[in-house]
Amino acid sequence: MAKTASMMPPLGTAAPDFALEDVRSHKTVRLADFAAKKALGVIFFCRHCPFVKHIQAGLVRLGKDVEAKDVALVAISSNDPGTHPDDAPELLAAEAEQAGYRFPVLFDATQKVAQAYQAACTPDFYLFDAARTLVYRGQFDDSRPGNAEPVCGKDYRAAIDAVLSGRPAPSPQKPSIGCNIKWKPGNEPPYYGVSKV
Repeated sequence: MAKTASMMPPLGTAAPDFALEDVRSHKTVRLADFAAKKALGVIFFCRHCPFVKHIQAGLVRLGKDVEAKDVALVAISSNDPGTHPDDAPELLAAEAEQAGYRFPVLFDATQKVAQAYQAACTPDFYLFDAARTLVYRGQFDDSRPGNAEPVCGKDYRAAIDAVLSGRPAPSPQKPSIGCNIKWKPGNEPPYYGVSKV
């Protein structure tokens, strides 16, 4: 299991646009669909990664807890199903239903959205404010497969709470650690391999 860290793009970066298919509804979901929300969380994840599996219950809890708040969450899988068939859209849809995710799960077939966000690993977390500028990027919390830290989402939740309260997101922000995104041959972005730890 190769460990890869978040690229940690500069805070203040504008949220790159996207228009991706939801694996359950098959409807196209766009960045603009969330314009009315005070905060937008974008999570790059996949189905097979042990780091994502480790925090799955925490993601489900987070989705439930923010449902009534002025924040939207969206998860995006960019892995190549040609080399990793467990991450194919139909299997992502089945898992989203089984797990009970309360947010859209989108499939980035071209991997251009992952590249635009400088996503490097699964999971990789981003949070944007009402102006859709980046206020947080990094880890969910300190929990990793094999350590004793609880899966509570404290880092990401603190950032969400700060934005909703009109406060700056907490600092310092720690990179997420996970499996590298599985790029299609020839699709590797310039930063591929830079963040391996």
